[in-house]
Parts: sequence; C-alpha cells; structure tokens
Amino acid sequence: MTSMQAASSEPPPHTILVVEDEVLIRLSLSDYLRECGFTVLEAASGDEAIEVLRGRGDDVDLVFSDVQMPGETDGFTLARWVRSNHPEIPVILTSGVAHAVEKAADLCLEGPIVKKPYDHAALLSHILRLVERARQNS
Repeated sequence: MTSMQAASSEPPPHTILVVEDEVLIRLSLSDYLRECGFTVLEAASGDEAIEVLRGRGDDVDLVFSDVQMPGETDGFTLARWVRSNHPEIPVILTSGVAHAVEKAADLCLEGPIVKKPYDHAALLSHILRLVERARQNS
C-alpha cells in the first residue's frame, strides 16, 4: 500500500464549530484545535453560528459554544436550535458563570458544561469522546 492509499483510508478530520464572542478566546481555542488536527469553523455569536450551520451543518461534527453572547441567540438557544435541526451534532457549552451549569445539563450529552478557564487537554479528550460517539451512531 502506498502512502497515498494509506492517507486516503484515514477518516476525514473532525470539524468543530467554535462559537465565542471574545476574539482572543476564540482565536486561542481555534488555533489549539487546528494544531490537534481538527478543521475549525468560527462564529462570533449564536446568530452567526446558526447561519454557518444552515450552510454547512452536514460538515460540522461538534459545536463548542460560550453561553453568554450578544445578539438574539445565546448558547442555550443555540444548543436548542442544534438539537432541533441537527440532533446528530453534539454540543458543548462553556461559561465562566456558575449558575449556567444547571441550565446546560439538559442540553448537553455528557457533562453539563465546561467551565472557563478550561484545561485544553481535558477539553480535547471530551471533544474526541463526543465526536467519536456521534460518528459511530451515524
């Protein structure tokens, strides 16, 4: 088997939609995920994320979203929208606000919320677990 054949037999990289209004946090996380081999799409708000998902929802393997964002669509509303329109896509919500944990419990598959600041290695493990589970169920 040639190296070209080996490369083509590998599964495509997972695509993560990172939704975060704080530019530096979004860029830092997106850069980290790209270094880990993910394809990363970015949105600065829940409204922008819905537009991305309307156009490229079939390409997205996981949504990672902040809870508190400007605009009509916060992270909870986005998670509900994803659950209704793309139930195959897991959602991870993140927040620095403690009371957000309780609200997120019903919207996320595993572990209600990732608290800020988050440990990148633990987050990577969580993401991999969820996207692999979703890929096996599809």
